[in-house]
Amino acid sequence: MGSLSISTHRGPVHWQVILVAVSLLNFWCQPTTAELSVVSTYSAEGEAALLPLHNTPNDVITFVWYRGKSTNRNFMIAFLITTLRYDIKGPAYSGRERITSDGSLLIDNVTKNDTGMYTIVIYITNVIKEIGLVRLIVYEPELVVSLNVSNSTVTENKDSVVFTCNTNALFIHWLFNGINLQLNERMNVSNVYQSLTIDPVKREDAGIYKCKVSNINRSTTSFPVVLHVKLSNSHS
Repeated sequence: MGSLSISTHRGPVHWQVILVAVSLLNFWCQPTTAELSVVSTYSAEGEAALLPLHNTPNDVITFVWYRGKSTNRNFMIAFLITTLRYDIKGPAYSGRERITSDGSLLIDNVTKNDTGMYTIVIYITNVIKEIGLVRLIVYEPELVVSLNVSNSTVTENKDSVVFTCNTNALFIHWLFNGINLQLNERMNVSNVYQSLTIDPVKREDAGIYKCKVSNINRSTTSFPVVLHVKLSNSHS
């Protein structure tokens, strides 16, 4: 089990306060039906990320933040006792996290390694607590994109084609002849839209393909790829 450290700006902490704080963390009870909501956060690498709380109850005793989906003490980042404002760090504390007065978690200078799930536990009384989850997604500020195709010349009703959008962006949209691609039953995109498969290819699929990618505050488009569709032998 990792050790807990206590840092305050008001001198030594009385040992009884430590015991009370640790007893809160050791106490387990079933969470209530929470109205607490936690919003997922996107942040550029190198910036500060705020994992905000909303609809927080007024009578909160303690806020506790964990890395991941677990409330195991080994994954505890820190907890804040609202009445005393004691800043108590846990084993998962990296030196960049701080719990704000409203219970939100602020992480300075985020990296891609900070991407993932975080758990917030709010103690309302000694026997009631609420649990919430938030996902932090850290993206690279500079967008990179390239578009590849498995074969740029195919035969209708015979061949298939796969377009692959290589990018570090969060969001991908497919363009065909300059407008949003309208998918049909022959088209399939991966769950993150990184690849587009057309099987089988038909003559109306011939044209110019691009992938448009974006993060929270910027976007860019790949160089175009032209797909040529040859007539099958039955039409020659």
